Amino acid sequence: MLFSKIEALGRVKLEELQLERLRNTVDYAYKNVPFYRKLFDERGLRPEDIKTLKDITKIPFTTKDDLRGAYPYGMFAVPLRKVVRIHASSGTTGKPTVVGYTRKDIETWAELVARIAFMAGVREEDIAQIAFSYGLFTGAFGLHYGLEKIGATVIPISSGNTERQIRIMKDFGSTVLVSTPSYALYMAEIADEMGIKSSELKLRLGLFGAEGSTKEMKREIERRFNIVATENYGLSEIIGPGVSGECHVKEGLHIAEDHFLVEIIDPDTGENLDYGEKGELVITTLTKEAMPLLRYRTRDITSLNPEPCKCGRTFVRMSPVQGRTDDMLIIRGVNVYPSQIESVLMGIKGIGPHYEIIVTKKGYLDELTVNVELADPEMLEKHRLLEELKETVRSKLKSVLQIDVNVRLVEPKSLARFEGKAKRVKDLRKQS
Repeated sequence: MLFSKIEALGRVKLEELQLERLRNTVDYAYKNVPFYRKLFDERGLRPEDIKTLKDITKIPFTTKDDLRGAYPYGMFAVPLRKVVRIHASSGTTGKPTVVGYTRKDIETWAELVARIAFMAGVREEDIAQIAFSYGLFTGAFGLHYGLEKIGATVIPISSGNTERQIRIMKDFGSTVLVSTPSYALYMAEIADEMGIKSSELKLRLGLFGAEGSTKEMKREIERRFNIVATENYGLSEIIGPGVSGECHVKEGLHIAEDHFLVEIIDPDTGENLDYGEKGELVITTLTKEAMPLLRYRTRDITSLNPEPCKCGRTFVRMSPVQGRTDDMLIIRGVNVYPSQIESVLMGIKGIGPHYEIIVTKKGYLDELTVNVELADPEMLEKHRLLEELKETVRSKLKSVLQIDVNVRLVEPKSLARFEGKAKRVKDLRKQS
């Protein structure tokens, strides 16, 4: 069952629509965004040079640094009087990236989020609890309006006050949970402490996003809450949530290709890669009014599958994000992604789902330490079993990462919990 018939559009018709929208967007950006006009003029490129979809490679990439350089409104294609909403990133690593929306952009956003929520299984009779933080972050508002467009009842509880979250979930009969996957795990932990079993809740579906997660983590959430956990993807610079999402088949995230033209590139060379090859996702918006973006480098590592899905949707699917180029750790010359470590840890009995990665330098050598919580506090007294478990974790991590890792088993509930995006990596090498 589709939310919109266009989700099953044939490839030929879809590419015709994409080309028409791409050419309009390039012309629109050139005429209305000084950054793009200067970029094109410096390279002797004209909007009319984009005659086919493949011609998009003639256009230089747009990066987050470009957006920061245009702070706050330099990338807007419309005057502020036409902007009805402003969102922004946290700005923890520099100036925040600012995003504007026209009234039409807001309507498009709601439509796209409604699609991903509907394909995940949300229906009009659902009660959706949004445990994202409301504010400049796009997640909460994006899901809010998309769920309302379906007709679902929305509980805009925001993040935090986890015991209250659980009481509301139980008393109000929430059937859908919207949060980060790491916060969902924390909520399950608090529900256990409160003595509330999953059988006492009406929760049946999770819409998780805003941070990467492994299939092992989603399985753990499903086990603890007895729900179906689905993943959705978006980023504030492009539109927010709504770029792609999982259907009930859960064999990749369907990208809204009528609104976004996607590429996979080699993050080092910038060369385009074929379907199935893992690389960096690059997105061009095709319908944005306030802030069109051409060939935006997301830094997210994924791959694309063009085969039609069993659910009937024909849009290309992306694999769940496997890491970010700026999250990748280089340890003694080896590329390590936190998601690799998470996948290993989630598959080992005796340890909990919470962990911490610490990178230091000992002399001239990098040291990688993984702190992992024990599931049972009594294990702290069983030294032989503790050493055996520690060796199991260390051995499995080495098998996957191809480097030695220091493993520390710590007390249950001793590591940090997160209501928003989890921050699991501490790279202390620059402080050494």
